[in-house]
Amino acid sequence: MTQADFLKAPFPEPATLPEADFAGARRFFNRELSWLAFNWRVLDEARNPRVPLLERLRFLSISATNLDEFYTVRVAGLRELVRAGNSMHSDDGLSPAQQLALIDADARRLMEVQQGVWKVLRREMEANGITLLTRPKVTRKEEGFLADYFLNKVFPVLLPLAIDPAHPFPFIPNTGFCLALELERANDKRRLQALLPIPQQINRFVALPGGTRFLPLEDLLLMHLSSLFPGYRDTGHCSFRVLRDSDIEVEDEAEDLVREFETALKRRRRGQVIRMKITAGAPAAIRALIMDELGVTPDEVVEVKGMVGMADLKELVLDNRRDLQWPAFTSRIPERVQDHDGDMFAAIRQKDMLLHHPYETFDMVIRFLNQAASDPNVLAIKQTLYRTSQDSPIVAALCDAAESGKSVTALVELKARFDEAANIRQSRRLERAGAHVVYGFVNYKTHAKISTVVRREGENLVTYTHYGTGNYHPITARIYTDLSFFTCDPALGRDATKVFNYLSGYVQPEGLENIAISPITLKPRLLELIAAEAAHARDGRPAEIWVKLNSLIEPDVIDALYAASQAGVRIELVVRGICGLRPGIRGLSDNIRVKSIVGRFLEHSRIVCFGNGHGLSSKKARVFISSADWMGRNLSRRVETLVEIRNDTVKAQIVGQIMAANLADEAQSWCLTPSGRYLRDLPEGRDDLFNCHRFFMENPSLSGRGSAGAKDVPKLAHSMD
Repeated sequence: MTQADFLKAPFPEPATLPEADFAGARRFFNRELSWLAFNWRVLDEARNPRVPLLERLRFLSISATNLDEFYTVRVAGLRELVRAGNSMHSDDGLSPAQQLALIDADARRLMEVQQGVWKVLRREMEANGITLLTRPKVTRKEEGFLADYFLNKVFPVLLPLAIDPAHPFPFIPNTGFCLALELERANDKRRLQALLPIPQQINRFVALPGGTRFLPLEDLLLMHLSSLFPGYRDTGHCSFRVLRDSDIEVEDEAEDLVREFETALKRRRRGQVIRMKITAGAPAAIRALIMDELGVTPDEVVEVKGMVGMADLKELVLDNRRDLQWPAFTSRIPERVQDHDGDMFAAIRQKDMLLHHPYETFDMVIRFLNQAASDPNVLAIKQTLYRTSQDSPIVAALCDAAESGKSVTALVELKARFDEAANIRQSRRLERAGAHVVYGFVNYKTHAKISTVVRREGENLVTYTHYGTGNYHPITARIYTDLSFFTCDPALGRDATKVFNYLSGYVQPEGLENIAISPITLKPRLLELIAAEAAHARDGRPAEIWVKLNSLIEPDVIDALYAASQAGVRIELVVRGICGLRPGIRGLSDNIRVKSIVGRFLEHSRIVCFGNGHGLSSKKARVFISSADWMGRNLSRRVETLVEIRNDTVKAQIVGQIMAANLADEAQSWCLTPSGRYLRDLPEGRDDLFNCHRFFMENPSLSGRGSAGAKDVPKLAHSMD
């Protein structure tokens, strides 16, 4: 199916729902179950034969990591509500206890399937020369290697722990993995219970000589128990892993926000246990001891017939087996930047430029800031930082700029979940370099992605602005699809400056010209734009809305989309993860279609397009990029941006290239049904299914084309209509 065929295709025959439910809870899907449905789609890629073997293993590992985080944050929150006696219902009408019961049943099924997928992948890996051993399969020669490895690389960091009145049960941190042992002394039959924490600083899988055979670290430890407990023999053992509540609370009136977060991070490490996985068949006495000491109930325990800690399987995605992974892909340098000999300011001065990562390299964002740091005409740099890498080139550039005497302001968000400690370190580094570091609001996370550079050009000061949909993180930018919009438009520069003033001085911005921000104007602007599209439909004009998001659960926005559908607006939604909207219901949402794309890259960009009474192929359409998903937290409790794109070439790129290709994708797409199930059709023998990721790898972004490709822009844009 071509892009044009897809966009002209009729919507499926709508399903029915009692009209009385149109205003009731049944018009929404449950947020938590929708997230689990997304993780099922991730897991399904682990058994998709069209995906290379080690990439399938990576998907399996990701599904395990995702589920761990889901439990430590979302399930932990629901458990806290239940303990507090809170019976407040979710938008779809379920109490916290009801949600926990449904989550537990679905998650247990998912974990069972993970084990089944692992068995299949393990056999396929062995057929391709990668073997995960059990202890009986270790050869005599390998035993010698392992003895040396244990003595020199493992033994020094181990801490065997007896459990008795003189040695109380130790603290097991979040994601802590342990062997629990029942031992018997040979000479007097004295029994001993002990724990052997498995160090997280050492790889889970020990590579044997040749690099194709691996032994789990826990098996290595069991092979050498006599070195750890001399004179004792193993009479029973098991392994277990714990997850703890990882949400953090910060006092609203904290005088020193950094110090308060450092304290909160220590509390997180010791949070209440939310789930414990333990190997099936564990000795009854030691299983009961562990449960009692950790304070877990039977419904919080998952018995595993197979591997505990599947997130660690990512270690077996071997660098030396590229033949079992996706073909190598090198991100492009935009032709326009090359035309200007790498000068980002000159390329942006020519006209606005939108880069599509990872297809266009994120190095251009780093180059933008490096160039600003070294340019004597640059006076000031302002930057938001939500997540970035440990050795961030972004932070290094800001430090260089500050040390060279430029005015540098960095808004560092301390509340970026699981990156709080890293962001504290970055903020201290920036302060040492002389940058002015601010932390925004205590009650709101700053999730907006903005960078401004003020440069003296002749008698004028010109503001160069970068608005992004993703984080300033060069590592995740290789696998997340995101947009980077560069402009020196004065109005967009003024808007960015007002947002920074809001973050540093708490002064609400007035007179924003091209952007809306949450928690002030973004949600009202969205509702206004959706209502305007519905009015176009009622007046008989073309009416379309295209949206690309990671999550859609905000009830007022969903109701606005339902109202637009009822007015006749054709709505196409590409929602990667959570979706609370129920599509395809007669009289409610029969003009709404929802799909999810899960493939080689993680879809992360946020885009919204309105036909504006002229259709989405028209230059009069209204097109926006955003840092915000359509969730309550993003629209009401975060600082986010919604940026209108006015440049015709950039609009053509977003509508006619990026969105059209996403909507036409067949190879990686799942369609959401009215019942909440996600379905996809991958007919055997069909290798010609349209794959949007492959399309983007092969076709450069329209606005990044230089003089060599400018003549092809109208043709490419037209082909996507």
